[in-house]
Amino acid sequence: MADEAPREILVIHVTRIGDTLLATPALRAIAAAYPAARITCLAHPKRAEILRHLPFLAHVGSISKRRAPFLGRLGGRRYDLAFVFGYDRPLVAYALRVARRVVAFRQGDPRLDGRLDPCVEPPAPGSRHAAAALLALPEAVGIPPAGLRLAYRVSEDESAWARTFLSRCTPPEAAPLIGLQVASFPTKAWRDWPLEHFSALCRNILSGYPRAHFLIFGGTAEQARTQSLCAQLGSHGTLLAGRLSLRQTAALMSRIDLYVGVDTGPTHIMGCFDIPLVGLYHCQSPSRVFGALEHPCLHAVDHPRRDGDCSSATPMAEISVARVWQEVRAALAPTDRIE
Repeated sequence: MADEAPREILVIHVTRIGDTLLATPALRAIAAAYPAARITCLAHPKRAEILRHLPFLAHVGSISKRRAPFLGRLGGRRYDLAFVFGYDRPLVAYALRVARRVVAFRQGDPRLDGRLDPCVEPPAPGSRHAAAALLALPEAVGIPPAGLRLAYRVSEDESAWARTFLSRCTPPEAAPLIGLQVASFPTKAWRDWPLEHFSALCRNILSGYPRAHFLIFGGTAEQARTQSLCAQLGSHGTLLAGRLSLRQTAALMSRIDLYVGVDTGPTHIMGCFDIPLVGLYHCQSPSRVFGALEHPCLHAVDHPRRDGDCSSATPMAEISVARVWQEVRAALAPTDRIE
């Protein structure tokens, strides 16, 4: 690094919910290395809110590869140092216009790569945990990790809202309160555990915890599935899929007793809270690459097949209900709430 520490740092990471969160250890490391710097992070317009309230970011904004070519041409803020995650060349070109030094992965464009300082070779897919792979950028300029835990911050107002919401939508005697995420996003549907397996798991839970109540999270794309599951649970379920903002969902997650979910964005959010987490991982996205790091109560359930015997066509149904129920019981055992 240059002798003079940077005062203004830009980080660009335009991606999905989970991948945005996976960059937070890298953001924390940059902030720890330059405690006097002001760090601006630009993210996907629909994902930037995930980073709101993080103490090591001075400003959170949004950018897109479509807008980027029109930005940074008429002056404005200038940065001493920029880190660009991902492989959207318009974002790298924007950073080169507004920052004196830009660190990014190799883009495959000699005109851009030759201007990066340094141009970083990306780790081979699956060779490191996804969060550790993103740490390769700050590591390339001598910045050491400052913890691998993903970061998310619920504000006091959001926490108060969640308490009020739960008091109105769940029975007063409900215990334990269990969050469910039954689906990933459509392009990664091979990560989804069958709905009938979730239903059978809930029956097992209710057999041991008759006062259990389930909060069913998710988006609009899986509403048919979540509505079906909620109907099966009757008074033991509350359907929230497609009805809350992302930050409202996270605020409620921060107040549950247990979370059971497939590998997707909300599961990464849940990895930021010290709450028992049972995560279900497909063999193409195993917990060693995508599981919650430095989590005090992670119960990872990996697909029984290994990498060499796995494709996106390998069914998640091969993870048995009995296997997940075993981890749920272990996760709930410390609460001593079994009836």
